[in-house]
This record gives sequence, structure tokens and C-alpha cells, in this order.
Amino acid sequence: MTLFLALALLTAVVTFAGSLLVWKLSLKYRLYPKIRERDVHTRPTPRLGGVAMFVGILVGFGAAAFVSELGPTRFSNVAIIFENPAQILSILGAALLIVLIGVADDIWDLDWMTKLAGQFIAAGLVAWQGVSIVSLPIGGIAVGSSWMSATITVFTIVLVMNAVNFIDGLDGLVAGVALIANGVFFIYSYLLVQQTSPFNYFNLASLIAVVLIGALAGFLPLNWHPAKLFMGDAGALLVGLLMATSAIAVTGQINPGAVGFDQLFAAFMPIILPFAVLVIPLLDFGLAVVRRLNAGKSPFSADRKHLHHRLLDMGHSHLHAVLILYGWTAVIAVGCLLTYVFPVYFGIDAFWAFALMGVGFLVCTAVTLAPLGRRRRLAAAAADTQPIAEQPAPGAADAATRGEPAHEPSTGAR
Repeated sequence: MTLFLALALLTAVVTFAGSLLVWKLSLKYRLYPKIRERDVHTRPTPRLGGVAMFVGILVGFGAAAFVSELGPTRFSNVAIIFENPAQILSILGAALLIVLIGVADDIWDLDWMTKLAGQFIAAGLVAWQGVSIVSLPIGGIAVGSSWMSATITVFTIVLVMNAVNFIDGLDGLVAGVALIANGVFFIYSYLLVQQTSPFNYFNLASLIAVVLIGALAGFLPLNWHPAKLFMGDAGALLVGLLMATSAIAVTGQINPGAVGFDQLFAAFMPIILPFAVLVIPLLDFGLAVVRRLNAGKSPFSADRKHLHHRLLDMGHSHLHAVLILYGWTAVIAVGCLLTYVFPVYFGIDAFWAFALMGVGFLVCTAVTLAPLGRRRRLAAAAADTQPIAEQPAPGAADAATRGEPAHEPSTGAR
């Protein structure tokens, strides 16, 4: 754990310094696009934060590789991760490709077909070198042939990349949601390896997760509202790529046949948790695809109807919308983690984890819908304070129903 924390801290410091440098250079050379109609921010803001994040991640991986070469120390078993250097290089190569595509899109606005093709190539690089879904935690069932495994892996990575990119619309949203999700996933992968390999806690999934945590933590201060720097497509796609890769790397480490019925849900966590921590991006992605296809548009065309936009339209402030999505992510991710931790480490039935998750859902729902109730109360108060309309003269209503002119009240004059 000490090494993981040191790697996260180093990556955070490098990313923060790199973000400051990228921000200053972007302002100096005007490396920022014009404000688009769907944008929420009101002033031109640099979008190259993904470059600083990538540099921080490179330094994090480089530091881990350096430690692996130190020889017989208490950190020497980290070398197991680097026994297959081609695997690490393929992940970093895919990350570099995604960052280059993202930077080009942030500067020149590439068409969606070009971006999608680049995403498939990057995902193919990861699957090509062995980071792929080879088995599922359902009795250790293998995923068919190697081609089927690679295909499922590639489509999973591309799906997660686009899901993360789709929610990148508010200051600090992607960085915070991914920070929470990766923090929970790192804890899960670390605890899982304690169960499956008690003499070696180091694994590829945890390394990717902790380095990404450092990059997100180092970038978030400049991305907090009002943001000085955006991560852009380069950063959002990079985050999605690494989150998907770490989830795929941990898949299949638990066999349900080796655990009791009370721990059965925990056996499926390698599949459930990666999607649970990404439930907000995946939900937004699915709704956007359906919405755009129904409108006869490309599923990758931009609009202003994402979940975060809807929260703003409901009456939430920018900060409140971001914090609400943080809350939903934390409740789902931590709740799923507790379904593993309670029975395995404390002997507590997983029911109590679901109960806590249900309470969290109720709280998040109440906070999310609060502006609607406040709007109804204001509308009711406004209706109560409106002046009563002037009553019609006696007989006017009856005359109107007969089509006759209303009689003026008599004044005694002729």
C-alpha cells in the first residue's frame, strides 16, 4: 500500500505542475476554441489538460518500473507487473494514441468517424497484447475463442471511453466522478488480490487505478468551478481507456464455485463493480444514443440534453449539479463495494449493504428533485398573492348567456 500511495502522490504532483504549465502556454498562444452553443462556460477556456494528465501517468508508470528494478527489496514483487513489458507498452501506446486524437479534436474539431476509428485502434492495441476478457467469474467460464475475447474487450473499452467523454460538460464533473469511481475500484482490486494472492498485493489493475487517481487528483484543482483548464477529449478518452483497462485486467480473479452462497454476490463483483462505478456515464451515453437515433441524427452528434444539462435546467446551480452526480456515483460505487466487504471481511449479510445503498438512493433522489418542489411552492405562493379579479356586474353573466347586452345599474336618471 505504501508504494501505491507514493505512486499516486508522485503522479498527482507531476500532473498538477503540468496542468499549470499547459494552462499558461495555452493562454499565451491562444490554444483554446471558441465557445459553442451547447457549452455551459461563458469564457474561452483551454482544453489541453489531458496532455498534463498523460505526462503524469507516464511518470507514474516509469516510477513503478524503476522500483521493479531495485532488486531484493520489500517492493521487488512489483516486478511481476513488468514481466510482460509489451503489455505495459501497449497500454501506454494506446493512451498516447488517444491523447493525440483528443488533442487534434480539441484544436481542429475532427469528425466523429475519425475519432471512433482511432478509439478502435487504441482498444485493439490493448487487447492485442493480452489485456483482454479471457474468462468471466461464472464458474470460470472461458469467453469462447481468442477472437471473441478480443472483440468483447475492444467494444467494452470503446463503450467506456465514449461514456466517460459524454459526461464531460461541467467543471470538475469527469475528474470528480472518475476519482470517486477509481478510488472505490482501487480498494476493491487491492482487497481482492489479498484474497487471491496474499503474498503479493501488486497487480496491474491496482497500478492503473492508483496512477489514474493521482492524475485526476492533480488535475482537479485547475478544473474546479470556475475552471481554468479543461481535460478535453484527450483527457476524457484517456480516463475512459484506463478505467476500462483496469476493470478488464481484474476480471476473472474470483471463481463463484470457491465461495459460499452468502458470498456469491461478491464473486460477481469483477463484472458488476466496473459498470456500477460507471453507471452515470453509461446511463447518459445510452440515453443520448437513443435520443439522437430517434431524432434521425448520428449517435455521436452533440446536443445540450445530457444529464448534467437537465440538472441545470431543473434549477440546480453549476456546483450543485456536479455534487449531485458525485453523490450518485459514490452511493452506487461504495454500496457495491460494501456488498463484497461486509460478508468477506465482517461476516455481515450483504442485505445490509443493499439497505444502506437504498437509503443513499432516497437521499440523492430527494436532493435531485428538490428544485421541482421548490418551484411548485413558489408558483403556489405567487398564485395566492395575485389580486382578485374584478367581479362582473349583477346580471351580466346571465345576460351574456342569453346573448343580451348587460343592463347598467339604475342611477335614477332618465
